Amino acid sequence: MKIWTSEHVFNHPWETVTKAAMQKYPNPMNPSVVGVDVLDRHVDPHGRLHSNRLLSTEWGLPSIVKSLIGATRTCTYIQEHSVVDPGEQTFELKSTNITLTNMVSVDERLIYRPHPQDPEKTMLTQEALITVKGVSLSSYLEGVMANTISSNANKRSPPPTAGVISLEEFV
Repeated sequence: MKIWTSEHVFNHPWETVTKAAMQKYPNPMNPSVVGVDVLDRHVDPHGRLHSNRLLSTEWGLPSIVKSLIGATRTCTYIQEHSVVDPGEQTFELKSTNITLTNMVSVDERLIYRPHPQDPEKTMLTQEALITVKGVSLSSYLEGVMANTISSNANKRSPPPTAGVISLEEFV
């Protein structure tokens, strides 16, 4: 098992970042997410917006990885549940793969909240728990997956203009 964590500060208010994060897929900056289906969306009695989505992804796995895990298909599905709490100003997103779970599981949690010292900025706390089971070199594969998640998280860049969130910030 490998645990990966990260923090990032967006130079935009929580409301702007939350709106952009909810609309980040699909987008041309991350072509691996090929589809998004909303399974359920509702507002609870406390005013929190709950969303359950199914993400369809296409990962170009190297042939060595495919042979190690014994898979030829690269289309995977991810279940995503998010809660936006406008009163507490939190946006929590949890996702987990539902394909190949007998071999690989990736449980990811993201929390967006206003920066404690500057309400015009937003803090993102991100963590992923990666587990590869029943295959050779599982620790190596967990490390590769953690590096991929880290690499994707590091692609965030400053937006081109103030008040606008660019797609690059969410790849």
